[in-house]
Amino acid sequence: MRPVLPEPLTALGVLAGNLRWSWHPESQDVFRAVDAKVWEDVNHDPVRLLGAVGRERLDELAGDEAFLQTLGAAQADLDQYLTGERWYARKAGADAPRSIAYFSPEYGITAVLPQYSGGLGILAGDHLKAASDLGIPVVGVGLLYRHGYFKQSLSREGWQQETYPVLDPDELPLTLLREADGSRATISISLPDGPDLLAKIFVVNVGRVPLLLLDSDIEENSQHYRDVTDRLYGGNSEHRLRQELLLGVGGVRALRAFSRITGAPTPEVFHTNEGHAGFLGIERIRELTVADDGPRLDFDTALEVSRAGTVFTTHTPVPAGIDRFPRELIEQYFGGGSSPTPGVPADRVLRLGAEDYDGGDAAVFNMAVMGFRLAQRANGVSKLHGVVSRGMFNGLWPAFDEAEVPISSITNGVHGPTWIAREIFDLARSRGADVDGDDTDSLWPLVDEFGGRELWDLKRTLRARLVEDARGRMRRSSIKRGSAPAELGWVDSALDADVLTIGFARRVPSYKRLTLMLRDPARLKMLLLDPERPIQLVIAGKAHPADDGGKKLIQEIVKFADDPEIRHRIAFLPNYDIAMALPLYPGCDVWLNNPLRPYEACGTSGMKAALNGGLNLSILDGWWDEWYDGQNGWAIPSADGVDDQDRRDDLEANALYDLIENEVAPRFYDVDNEGVPTRWLEMVRHTLKSLGPKVLATRQVRDYVRDLYSPAAHTSRALNSNYDGARELAAWKQGVRQAWPSVHVEHVESAGVDDSPEVGANLTVRAFVALGSLSPDDVEVQVVHGRTTGDDELADSTVSVMHVVESYDGNRHRFDADVSLARSGSFGYTVRVVPRNDALASVAELGLVAVPA
Repeated sequence: MRPVLPEPLTALGVLAGNLRWSWHPESQDVFRAVDAKVWEDVNHDPVRLLGAVGRERLDELAGDEAFLQTLGAAQADLDQYLTGERWYARKAGADAPRSIAYFSPEYGITAVLPQYSGGLGILAGDHLKAASDLGIPVVGVGLLYRHGYFKQSLSREGWQQETYPVLDPDELPLTLLREADGSRATISISLPDGPDLLAKIFVVNVGRVPLLLLDSDIEENSQHYRDVTDRLYGGNSEHRLRQELLLGVGGVRALRAFSRITGAPTPEVFHTNEGHAGFLGIERIRELTVADDGPRLDFDTALEVSRAGTVFTTHTPVPAGIDRFPRELIEQYFGGGSSPTPGVPADRVLRLGAEDYDGGDAAVFNMAVMGFRLAQRANGVSKLHGVVSRGMFNGLWPAFDEAEVPISSITNGVHGPTWIAREIFDLARSRGADVDGDDTDSLWPLVDEFGGRELWDLKRTLRARLVEDARGRMRRSSIKRGSAPAELGWVDSALDADVLTIGFARRVPSYKRLTLMLRDPARLKMLLLDPERPIQLVIAGKAHPADDGGKKLIQEIVKFADDPEIRHRIAFLPNYDIAMALPLYPGCDVWLNNPLRPYEACGTSGMKAALNGGLNLSILDGWWDEWYDGQNGWAIPSADGVDDQDRRDDLEANALYDLIENEVAPRFYDVDNEGVPTRWLEMVRHTLKSLGPKVLATRQVRDYVRDLYSPAAHTSRALNSNYDGARELAAWKQGVRQAWPSVHVEHVESAGVDDSPEVGANLTVRAFVALGSLSPDDVEVQVVHGRTTGDDELADSTVSVMHVVESYDGNRHRFDADVSLARSGSFGYTVRVVPRNDALASVAELGLVAVPA
């Protein structure tokens, strides 16, 4: 039962009902002041706190003027945060969308709402928080899982064990969306094996951003429907398909209900965070083809309208990480009389997810492939991941080189107010800085003002807090594994606040190589026990419940850490979550990341460490490949090209040991006469100044607004305001595809330079092109020129547009362009023809190109 707060304390319920408290220390102070012991007992959960505090204490607080003053200030601060003008209103511009729907299967916002498994969810949570801080009108859409992901513990033998506690929505910081008459709002989806699947809608307030979570656990559903939202990433293929239908199709319907009930603007842009939510595009097509309150569009026109406002972000460079369903299962769900999107032809749905390209599997339906085909704009999550993604999905645009595949990059970021230790903000304020916890931009210029002693003492404080937290977790884990409290005296001296601390925490798929550090156990033990320059390791991570290989890796680490000789220097902490991460990142001096390159899409854990003055020790993969500069950490040499995996692991492990032994540890322990490692702190300062502004989620979300959301809104408005324009675009695309076999570059010639051309000369290129039934306005003829390689291929190429000069019988035309020879060395060029339309986001969008025979 919900507590009834005394009238003077009603603001406590308001504060607890908005997750802004999770990144706002002053709000947390208010809850701590209610009852410090209970606050710790409920693991910093305000909703549970208010339910656990006795009536006598609440009445006492209601008469405490000092507390009421503090509470009133916190409420006023929240009100100002929710209503004040922020970056988006001032800077985003006229093309900025009025509302953006952000779909993700998981959200990592706070440990008290365990709806995440790893980096994808943490990214989604940080995306919403940063959007809130900037005032960006985002609305999140996801599922509410009854069991969340899972809680991890260890057996006596070190084997991962999973438990699935039931989450009670009444004990979570969310409210039920209700109709005007007080009844709960629901959505329904038709499925082939029975009655409609129903779901209620919970609303979570993430600062200024509403997050809609759909829950199928309602009494009107049969048990197997109630179980659709049972747990994150569980069940068989059909179970996952139902979850993704509920997320995509049901999520769009939940948005419509939310806008109808609350008056919130309907989204102009739909952002699909990974392929799990891809069916949202099918539902939006259904809305347009069976519309009751407007013109009904044909499928191709509806596809163009929907695509224009859709952004798709791919997160995995590992093909096994992409959801792929049997084609027959998709046909079963969309081809019967009770399709989840009635009116949308099943064959068109199947074509959207078909791997109909060289190397594809005709028997599967690929959710990422559908995501790309349903979105006009797509991106990877780091520059290197963009390169990898363009290679992975080149088959969708086979006529273009990988570099021109229309997948851009926006490098992930992390939410500063969540992940930067409070003590860092306090240190800045001690300098008189006006540091707003929601805006970390003012932190970085202050770094050079902090004395070496101050910085070093701060890092020791953060390290000591991690040691204390880790010891408690080690003790609890040991007892759960069967140890008696009487034999755990060693835990009191485990880890050391004055020892170089290296952190490693992430999910445990094989490519992240949790056990690379164990390739030479004797050498690792030597590093841990070095009498003058020891290191200590704090390790955490969960393997997927079905991944026995990942569980075996965890067991290897745990068995190594159980050795009495070294257990005071290495700890594996079970049940890695946000609550563990908050002291872990600030407390580490070095963050270790050693994935198999290039399989780390981004890897934001190292960003969180960097924001707290941690130095990265990492393979050049993901974001580190992009922003490592030689002074903000260390790059572990990668043995790219070595096909023998064991040999590659040995080479990279030895490089890791060498770096720790010869560079990392010596610099950490090289102190001046005051005991301060000045050379180490030089790297810390440089890390904070060089990486601080880059790795923030506010930078990331601004990039999305500028590069993807605003262009998508602009195109979407044009097509939604004029369906005739969308029809024309769909018809134009169909006509271009039909006519393209008749498009030919018949002849190319050049003039203007002699046999020994010099830099600065102009090359005139002429191309004679046959366009079949197309007009010159339907195409763009281009000169592609640049440096040539030994294989007679173009590298570092540039595109120059050619212009029609003469026309001949048979719809043949001459196009000319002048190319300036701007640099010395080898030079080559070719001519190509691509479709051209102002509504296209990329010349590669249709995947069509004509080149000289």
